[in-house]
Amino acid sequence: MAMQRRSPSPSPSSGSSSIRSCERPESDRDGKSEDLLTMKLNEEEWVEYRDVMEDVVRRSGLDKSRFYDLRGNHDNFGVNVEGGSVDFFSKYSINAQLGRTGNINSVTLQAGERKHLFVGLDSTMSVGTRGPTNLFGHPTDQLLAELDSELSQWDSLTTRPVTKISFGHFPLSFSAASSSGKSLRDIFLKHSLSAYLCGHLHTKFGKNLKRHHQPGDDLSFLHNLFQPNIHQMPTLRDPNCSSGAFPSKEFWEWEMGDWRESRVMRILAIDSGHVSYLDLHFKTGVKKTIIMPTFPLDSRFMSTSLSHHRYECQYMVPSSYETVRALVFSVSPIMSVVARVYDSRDGDLHIVMEADMTKHEGNTPRGNFYSAPWNYRAFEDPSPNRYWLQIEAVDMAGKSSSTELRPFSINGLNAQVPWTWKEFFVMGCQWASLYVPLLWSVLCFMFSILLIPKALQTFLKKQCSFMRFATGKGIVGGMAWFLQELCNFPGLWFGILGYLFFLLCFPWLSGRIFNNGGMGYMTYKGWFVKDIHSGKNHELVGFPDVMVIVLPHLVTVVLPMILVCAALAAERGLHQHICSTAGKKEDDYGQEKKRSLNHDTPGIKRPVPAIRDRWLRKLLVVICIAVCCKHFMNCRALIKAYEMNPFIHFPGYSLSVPVLVAYAVYKTRSNNRPRH
Repeated sequence: MAMQRRSPSPSPSSGSSSIRSCERPESDRDGKSEDLLTMKLNEEEWVEYRDVMEDVVRRSGLDKSRFYDLRGNHDNFGVNVEGGSVDFFSKYSINAQLGRTGNINSVTLQAGERKHLFVGLDSTMSVGTRGPTNLFGHPTDQLLAELDSELSQWDSLTTRPVTKISFGHFPLSFSAASSSGKSLRDIFLKHSLSAYLCGHLHTKFGKNLKRHHQPGDDLSFLHNLFQPNIHQMPTLRDPNCSSGAFPSKEFWEWEMGDWRESRVMRILAIDSGHVSYLDLHFKTGVKKTIIMPTFPLDSRFMSTSLSHHRYECQYMVPSSYETVRALVFSVSPIMSVVARVYDSRDGDLHIVMEADMTKHEGNTPRGNFYSAPWNYRAFEDPSPNRYWLQIEAVDMAGKSSSTELRPFSINGLNAQVPWTWKEFFVMGCQWASLYVPLLWSVLCFMFSILLIPKALQTFLKKQCSFMRFATGKGIVGGMAWFLQELCNFPGLWFGILGYLFFLLCFPWLSGRIFNNGGMGYMTYKGWFVKDIHSGKNHELVGFPDVMVIVLPHLVTVVLPMILVCAALAAERGLHQHICSTAGKKEDDYGQEKKRSLNHDTPGIKRPVPAIRDRWLRKLLVVICIAVCCKHFMNCRALIKAYEMNPFIHFPGYSLSVPVLVAYAVYKTRSNNRPRH
């Protein structure tokens, strides 16, 4: 484990400091083929990355040691061993060039009396498979122990405040637990981290990919699986200020947008312990002036229960509240900076404060630090979004630039922000914990719709027919009839049941998961791999990453296949019932009616409707084709990803579904009436 400590850097009097850290900028293909199906590392991309970063370092004028790049899952595709011939991160990254070889590295900066501890972590797989089964972070118990040690390095050495920030590639919603059941979240809560910065998700899922974490011991079991909103729980209005009482542990998780597609970068600032950030979107053009408020904080995404506790209990440093502060970066000289506060109490915004901000000379080498005094107690309010802040800067050419309006709560309350369904899907769901419950829920449902109707038919001798459903048995009777019709085709029923047992008991597929050799076979539990170079056997690699293959196959292919096969069987039963009923009615006609019917006597309609067209069956056959097409698309993606032959490496997976569907279509084709 390597640890870097740096001498104090120039900083404003408020105690603001910065460090340049980033995820590795992704190239145009990002370790993927042109069709995005084959995922393995390309050395040419890494040479390009090294050259680009060298240029960035040179142009920035900063010491190279201030840069820190992180390995992500795309940097680990098909890497069988760290430091091996295909591990290009260990060859071309800035961390590798600076000798940062451990999975945990830290930098400590000092500004005034406060220390700022930055801890980077690499939780990628130690044995990296090709995509798509390389999706989750996999912290080990050793990594968590090192992380715990690194975050606590100053706890016993100083009584002065330490701001702790960690950064890694994977959000916690896509981070698995260690073998002992511990998680990154447990370590971060233990140290009340100020913020955890991560990537991986990109901005296509939404702009509010942030999450406020607090302990959930007193909450339901569902808390370990879901968090419905950005804030886990509202801020307590009346904190306990008795001696020794502290608010619950907490930390913020802030996902960073990607540069490759969205051209987004982030500036992080620490101002007297107040941590804030600003995301810059360069797709809209180059920013000539950048304004970053550092205090007061945005009550939606930056307030903490600790700041509320300190304010209400008067434990805070009053001097850090007495001014509005901001960093301003500009290519042109700035002539004036103005801070405005708006009151939204009646639903409209009204200016209640306007103050000129003063520049602090000689405190930062790159940005200018501005502040304006204010009576902060005048803005105490039980609503966390009553007051809104905006800062405007005017440069020498008279061009005005303003920040977006942002709510603030001087007393540290959180403004509730709902996630969109996509944001909840990627940030609010603990996918590593959800995989097993989802898997067995789907499997139990499929087994139940096969076995329960069969048990009713076999042991209770209870036959559900269309007539019983039609005579008032309701939806339950209809479902029983619908599913029991499938049992009337033993070959099809046993074939589907056998396929489900195949998926449970046998490998789904085998393929090449390392870039330099190494075949493995995959089950719903993960990959079983033997490395042809090291001779080592790796078991259950890629758990729960294999869920990206397992769950879509079960939900979008197998379950629809079962239902459409049952529908085909039910349609045939319905068709036979209608034909039988129509035949009986036809037999009841008298001889004269029959004679007139045979001669097409006007005014007398045939009792048999045009059911021989079987339009419902035709629709079901179209659905069968759609299911097979979806399955073939999945197979094609796997063939490209793991260099497989469908007839050799995964015949059971690839051929069973189309064979069963074709058999169902064939067996239900007859439209002859049953004999009576």
